Parts: sequence; C-alpha cells; structure tokens
Amino acid sequence: MSKRLNVIDGNDFIRMVERGAQQLRENEDNVNALNVFPVPDGDTGTNMNLTLTSGVEELRRRPSSHIGKAADALAKGLLMGARGNSGVILSQLFRGFSKSVSDLESIDAQRFAAALQNGVDMAYKAVVKPVEGTILTVSKEAAKQALSSAKRTADVTELMKEVWKKGSEALSRTPEMLPVLKQVGVVDAGGQGLLFIYEGFLQALQLLSSQTDEDTAAQHQVGPSIVRLNESPVSTVHAASSRPQSQLATEDIEFGYCTEFIVKLNSDKLSGNVFDELKFREQLSTLGDSLLVVADDDLVKVHIHAEFPGSVMNYAMKYGDLSRIKIENMRDQHSHIIHSDTTAAQAVSTAQSADTSKLKRYGFVAVSAGQGISNIFSSLGVDQVLLGGQTMNPSTEDIVKAVLEVKAQTVFVLPNNSNIILAAQQAVELVEDKQLVVIPTKTIPQGIAAVIAYQDSMAPDENSDVMQQAIQHVQSGLVTYAVRDTQIDDMTIKQGDFIGIHNHKIVVSDSDLLVSSQKLIDSLLADGAEIVTLYTGEEAVKEQTANLVEYVEQHYNDVEVEVHHGGQPLYYYIISAE
Repeated sequence: MSKRLNVIDGNDFIRMVERGAQQLRENEDNVNALNVFPVPDGDTGTNMNLTLTSGVEELRRRPSSHIGKAADALAKGLLMGARGNSGVILSQLFRGFSKSVSDLESIDAQRFAAALQNGVDMAYKAVVKPVEGTILTVSKEAAKQALSSAKRTADVTELMKEVWKKGSEALSRTPEMLPVLKQVGVVDAGGQGLLFIYEGFLQALQLLSSQTDEDTAAQHQVGPSIVRLNESPVSTVHAASSRPQSQLATEDIEFGYCTEFIVKLNSDKLSGNVFDELKFREQLSTLGDSLLVVADDDLVKVHIHAEFPGSVMNYAMKYGDLSRIKIENMRDQHSHIIHSDTTAAQAVSTAQSADTSKLKRYGFVAVSAGQGISNIFSSLGVDQVLLGGQTMNPSTEDIVKAVLEVKAQTVFVLPNNSNIILAAQQAVELVEDKQLVVIPTKTIPQGIAAVIAYQDSMAPDENSDVMQQAIQHVQSGLVTYAVRDTQIDDMTIKQGDFIGIHNHKIVVSDSDLLVSSQKLIDSLLADGAEIVTLYTGEEAVKEQTANLVEYVEQHYNDVEVEVHHGGQPLYYYIISAE
C-alpha cells in the first residue's frame, strides 16, 4: 500500500537523479532522433546524457542525506560537464534548484516546487535570447504546474506526477511554437530529454511511496545508491593540437606535474577562520602555473601545474581534507609524445605547459571537426584546438582546461558550432586569472575568418568587434546525407539523399552527391563572392572534388577556388564563400 511522501531528503533526491539519468540514458537515441535536420549528427540526447552523467558522478563522490548538499554536488558536476546548448540549460535548471535548497536538510512539496521555479529563472537568465518551444518552455510550464499543485497537495509524488503530465502537454505543443518542428513532425528534443529525466524522478518517488516504513529505514541505512545505474563507459572526443612539440625540449618544462585535487573544507583546520579564496589562490599561484580554483561552499576544486605537488597539497591541507587527487608527470608525457610520433592534437597540451615566465598578450582556443581543419587552425596561430564540433561537443570543463593551457593574458574562444556557444560562455565564469572572450562563431568557416581578421595591435574589445564583423561576411555550407525521410521548407527529403546546408538552412536534397554539392555552391555564390574554399571530409573522393573545382571555374570566372583537407567525419564537404 502506497503512503504519502510529504518530505524528501538528500537520499531520496539521489535516487530520483539516478533513476532520471537511467531513463535519459536508455532513451538517448530516441532524443537524438528528434533532431530537426535529418543529419547524422543529431546529438541533443548525447549532450544531455553526458552532462547528467557528469552530475551523477559528482553526486556519487559526495553523497549526502542533506538535500542541499546533494543538490550542490549535482549542480557542480553538471556545470563542469555541460555539453551543448541543451546540456548547459540542464545544468542551469539544477543550479537554480540547488541554490534554492542549499541550506535545507529536507524539503516539502512547496519547497520542491519553488526550487523547480528557481531553476527555470536561472536557465532563462543564462540564455541571451530565450526561444519558446524548447526545453525552456517545457521546464517553465512544468514548474508553473508545480507551484499550482503545491497549493493543493502536500504529497511530493502526486506533485511530480502532475509536473510530468503538464510537461508532457507542453512538449506536445512545441511544434505549434516552433514552425520548424511542425514542418518535420517532431517535438523539441531538449524538452523530451528533460521529460525522460522527470519520468525517472516520478518512478523513484513512486517506488519510495510504495515502501513500508521499515523498508525505507533499511534502505537509508544502506546509503544513497539503492537505484543503481548500469555502468557504461563514456568516451569523449576532445584533444588539443597546436604548435609541434618538437619545438620544446622536455627539460625546458618548468612546472612538470599536472596536479588536480578537491579540498573539502574542514572547520577544525580552519580554527574558526573563514576560508579566503583570494588568499588561497594567490598562495598557490606562487607554486606553479595554469591555476584553476573553483570554490563553492565547503568544496574547492584545484588544478595547477607545479614542480612540487607535495608543497601544493601540504598548503591546501591547512584548509581541509583532500580527495580525487591526480598527478601526472608532464615531462614523461612530453618525452613519450615526441618519441612515439603522436598526432599534433596530442602534441600541444604539454607544449603549452612550458615556461610561462612571460605571458603573451593574446591567445586562441578553437573547436575543430577534423584533423586537417585542426592543422589549419594551428597554422593560423591558434594555441589550443579541441576536436569535437559536430560529432561530439566539448564540455565546459574541456574548454576551461584548454584556456588554462594558453599562456596569454586574453584568450579568444571560437566555438565554431552554434551548439557549443553556451558551454563556452559558461566557461567565462570559471576562469579568473585571465580574460576569456567568446567569439560566437557558428561554423568552421566563420572561425577561420575570425582568426584571419584578428589584429595583435588592437585592444580586446576592438578585436572582438573586428572578428564578429568578419564572420558576418562568410557564407558557410555543409554537404552530408539524410538519415530519415522528412519534409522541410516545402522540400521532400528521402533517407540517403545528399543534402546541402547553407547557413543552417537545408537548400538542396538530391540522390547524387555532385549535383547536391553544385547546387549548394550556387546558393553560396548567389550574392557574389571572390573565394570559394572546399574543406574535404573523410569520405570525400578526389574525383568528385576535382569535378566541383571544375564546376566553379567554368560557371564563375571571377571566383578563385581553394581546396584543403579537412578530415571531418559525416560531412563530405565544408564550404565557405567570401
């Protein structure tokens, strides 16, 4: 017989999150399939799953029956692991939730509803131009229902049931709010992902409600991991590439150990003193470089390159207990990389760990979709290149670490994908020792144009303006294949067709790759251009590329054609016209 669940604590919350994560993971492909464009890299489900997985991992490292502390652990894990727009919004929803319950051991239905609403408020603030018909709308309508239901029922399970139902109704209406969803006959992917999480919440609460008091007490004694996730390894595709490591001698690395750990502040060690984050950071800065300190309540995350890791940890232990300690010998890594002739992507990470006695004025971090494109960015002076883009969005933490590797006072970040911009902007909050400026590039051609437009003599804000002006003058094209039949913008697309995308709009679909590519070029050159650049993908064929070059030369006499090996997966060609 079920019982009313009027209060939930940290243990209950952990069960809810784990079951929600399980539901999302099991339906990851279903969420990906809702991608509006029928392209093979629909990744909303993947981004949300990886983001929530990061949160669950942090929650398991810091379990607590105190719901405020449990929610804080989840929020921190989500923040650092956030990937893609949907992942960033998800992290903000639970960041707001965490702030609302931070001081509470347990919460009732009204507090739970208020926390959901606070999460929505924070998520909307995080998005510069909120769009209705997305995960934002679903979360807003669900939270609104929570506030209303909390006035009628004290049962958290009953409230969550109504929240999930209202969210489902809101999701079903997303095609009416976003015409593009209606055209292709799908609901919003991010909203669906959130509902899978909420469905897991409801399942966990129903399970808790069905238990006897004795069962519940026994489970609380066991700990917070009664509902376990099926462990599945998560592989990330991110690597850095920049100047060849051969330019740096291993013995020239001044701070040889990449050191990471977490300090759990201990009141006994503080002896009544308040932890001073600024003083802590200043002291650690004398012991190494590439310093990152993220402090929140009783937890401090530290990343530093140091010559004497023991000195760093000895100082940190004055404030609390250490956990998740990781120390890597960068000299060994560097030597191994040099002698094993690894890729340029691996070569840069240690190269950037060299002598930092002098910081240059500017540096760059860019996201790339293929090794050839990574090499192009490196040749243009980009310090750190994260392999990701279309097939795997780098997380906020990936971007932060890359920025810290750049020995510059100001670092410009080029996301080169509209789904990475929010994660990059979120990284700004986590980097304090240098200026981080995000240039909102949405495509690889825009990123390349921005780097070329950069001027070393200009001030940061002037460079930002110049680079953003440059990306406005670039037409970007992609050629890939359709993964399903669909109808969009009065265009009938069949599975397996080759589709051409001009500035995020599908403009051509054809069963012939060459025809589709030629029509895309026509669209890119409709308003004129001087240069067309073809970045060839992994599956591009030389004969097809030669035919495309010949097509441009024959039909556009005044246009110069350049061809570069991009090496990007899934996209036969990335094309720019400027």
